[in-house]
Amino acid sequence: MAGNEFILPVATHNAIIEAAYRKRGFTPEEAVPAARFCQMAAWHGIKTHNGIKALHLDDHLGSGNAKLRGCVPGAAIEKLPTRFKAAQRWNANRKLGQAVAFDAMDTCIKLADEYGVGIVSVDQAFHYLWGGGYVMDAAKKGYIAYTNCTAAMAEVVPFGGKFPTLGTNPHSWGFPTTDAIGYPIVIDWATSTVAMGRVQQFVREGKPLPPGSAVDKDGKETTDPTKVAALLPFGQHKGYGLSLIDELVAALIGGSLPTIRSRPEIAPAGEKTTPTFFFQVIHPEAMSCGAFVKGRNQSHNVKTVIQDILGHGNEKCMLPGQLEHEAALRSAKADGLIFTEAEIAEFVKIAGEVGIKLDAAGLRRV
Repeated sequence: MAGNEFILPVATHNAIIEAAYRKRGFTPEEAVPAARFCQMAAWHGIKTHNGIKALHLDDHLGSGNAKLRGCVPGAAIEKLPTRFKAAQRWNANRKLGQAVAFDAMDTCIKLADEYGVGIVSVDQAFHYLWGGGYVMDAAKKGYIAYTNCTAAMAEVVPFGGKFPTLGTNPHSWGFPTTDAIGYPIVIDWATSTVAMGRVQQFVREGKPLPPGSAVDKDGKETTDPTKVAALLPFGQHKGYGLSLIDELVAALIGGSLPTIRSRPEIAPAGEKTTPTFFFQVIHPEAMSCGAFVKGRNQSHNVKTVIQDILGHGNEKCMLPGQLEHEAALRSAKADGLIFTEAEIAEFVKIAGEVGIKLDAAGLRRV
């Protein structure tokens, strides 16, 4: 891709994203973390959840959709009473998901510092995009972090079924392994075989889907992206079980029926159509039983375990989070955010809409 990619300065990128959110009515307290999140995604090579995707999501399911009104600019988080000191319960009132997620993870860290563990459950939420970014951020600060959410829509068929009743429901784990390997291990995945965005990509490119990815309107498996009605869970019953976890966690928090999420036009009166979030942070010290052999401490023991896993002829195996780390090194070397020519064209358009002049011809190439 070198030569077809351009370097967008971080300050320019953030100014454009902040201005785009401010124009939509979001407060500075929302626009700044939104830009921070988009910068973090782009810095780590996450193409599916960068600033272009974030604004597109708000257009279609958020503040730009007057009928759905999935995201409300300026909404305030309502922190509900609880008898549990290490746990908080929030009603996000459809506040911008990125702002809520950063706040929730920071709250979990403060709780973990005091109690060893902290959790925040969030109802009435708007999608927070790339869960891996939040757990990576916490892991870089030295914590074990986890988050899951119910996806914006039910697009996945349960194992053995034919009608989509599950979201693509991601799980995201972050581990503080920077001292051991130079970056945090981040395990982050959706529970469908492919994303719906990938299906749309294959339609544009005229390519078939991999087997086991999707079903048509009759519930029959198809590799024709133009006939896809729903997605299949990865790993058959295993991905189904992992997706179900998110729906059950959401049900315990207060989430409503998966099949009406983000679909108010079919929702019975009184039902909610919003996603939910769950966040958890563990302080590593709270987990240590202290009985490390051969004089190792906790950090050394983690490094030794990873070395054993990647030994014995496995030296070329990749660790989760490695690709994001390598993308971050590439961004650091470029001293900016790397985008394709098509992506830069989108940023030029967004910049123009908010009165910022962005000259693509003046940007450095990779």
